[in-house]
Amino acid sequence: MKSHIDNLAIFGGPPAFREKLHVGRPNVGNRERLRQRIEDLLDRRWLTNQGPYVQELEGQIADMLGVKHCVAMCNGTIALEIAIRALELSGEVILPSFTFIATAHALQWQKITPIFCDIDPLTHNIDPKRVEELITPQTSAIIGVHLWGRPCDIDALTHIARQRNLRLLFDAAHAFSCSYKGRMLGTFGDVAIFRFHATKFFNTFEGGAAVSNNNDLARKVRLMHNFGFTGYDEVSDIGTNAKMSEVAAAMGLTSLESIDEFIEKNRQNYEHYRQLLAELPGLSLLTYDEREKSNYQYIVIEVDDDLTAVSRDLLQEILWAENVLARRYFYPGCHNMEPYRSYLPDACMSLPNTERLVRRVLTLPTGTAIGPSEVARICNVIRFTIGHGNEIVHRLLQHTTPQSLVPPSLGLPSK
Repeated sequence: MKSHIDNLAIFGGPPAFREKLHVGRPNVGNRERLRQRIEDLLDRRWLTNQGPYVQELEGQIADMLGVKHCVAMCNGTIALEIAIRALELSGEVILPSFTFIATAHALQWQKITPIFCDIDPLTHNIDPKRVEELITPQTSAIIGVHLWGRPCDIDALTHIARQRNLRLLFDAAHAFSCSYKGRMLGTFGDVAIFRFHATKFFNTFEGGAAVSNNNDLARKVRLMHNFGFTGYDEVSDIGTNAKMSEVAAAMGLTSLESIDEFIEKNRQNYEHYRQLLAELPGLSLLTYDEREKSNYQYIVIEVDDDLTAVSRDLLQEILWAENVLARRYFYPGCHNMEPYRSYLPDACMSLPNTERLVRRVLTLPTGTAIGPSEVARICNVIRFTIGHGNEIVHRLLQHTTPQSLVPPSLGLPSK
């Protein structure tokens, strides 16, 4: 435990952890069940092309969410691109800038212009009031992102979409097994996209899915994800190869068997963080609505350097020195990345809440890889740093230039 600033690793003390603690370290279910499934698919020699494990996974996900259709795919970005094409979107689509870059790229890749909307500073989700201000004759759709697994304002977005005759998609990358007003996310809008990347609490190694209650749309999505094949030798439309492999589906089925265990571990870690980080000046922990189902997969703090001497970036640098690889989701915002910052150089002027949040948010490790003792040590570093912020900054300024207080680019997380 840190009791003096000389104990901090940034000043030469021993790191709090010998091994690096990552945000989004993969959860692994029952390894024996996974091995059995892999042996089975190898014995069958059916490795891809809508095999029995993919079909079983699609059925289980559809039943779990209460949707008619689930199309499993190789990753969530391709699933979103196919959904966009199946909906025949064009012109402009409104979405938040505070999201992973893939959400915007899925549009721009298809020559559709992303129109970045500001967020509600309390929920971190797209602000419906700002959405209405951005609608033009070129607008074809709205993409709502359920950030951190907390649903955006679905009722307001649905009302706007219906009133303005727009398509409504939901990027539910963070929100598998979460609910809105007692109804599972994935059942709203024209289509919802899930990502089952290894960094998600539920993973298929790499994968994703499009889910929908629209029969015609689901048929088009399924055609497009397999080259447009409608029969053994018949192609009826253009398509691509977005199929999920059998080994990925085997991992997904194994993960589903442990999903309650994963969520409970996340919830326990969240409760420990909430207790240990309570009442720290300048630091707040994002909370979850206990009335809804949640996967609790993100531990999100906001650092207000108006109230503490330690900035978010300095706190991150200190944590990294301790081998706690906290991440700046979703810094610096899509609008500040290429090609969007060149296309829209003044976008920051209309995104004040986004600009503020990308400089405050930090996510911390959780999942089955850590438990109460690890959470306690992480929180000890944070509490000590916040409590001795002036002393730490003074010490750093004595030995460094102010620019060195900002850590180098540490990369962006995979959504």
